[in-house]
Amino acid sequence: MDESQVIDALGALAQETRLRILRFLVTKGSDGASAGEIGEAVDAASSRASFHLSTLANAGLVTAERKSRHIIYRVNFDAMGGMIGYLINDCCGNHQDVIACCQIPGKC
Repeated sequence: MDESQVIDALGALAQETRLRILRFLVTKGSDGASAGEIGEAVDAASSRASFHLSTLANAGLVTAERKSRHIIYRVNFDAMGGMIGYLINDCCGNHQDVIACCQIPGKC
């Protein structure tokens, strides 16, 4: 990821519902979930969930795949890893304190 992509991703995550959506989709793994299921899980109407999913997709953090009448959303783990890698490697310069924080269970 480059700087502008990381800024877009962090901007998309800087909202409560979108962060909840991403956390939920991480638990769904490669199966993903529909907007209705996601909305129910994060206590948001389907239309509201769709709006937030669109923002996450535009930032590259979520992918969408049409299956029959539904759209299945999944976390783009490569993009998430790229964002985190950018923050650790490029932004924080592999600072040992930051890396150590991420290696302690429950600390990061």
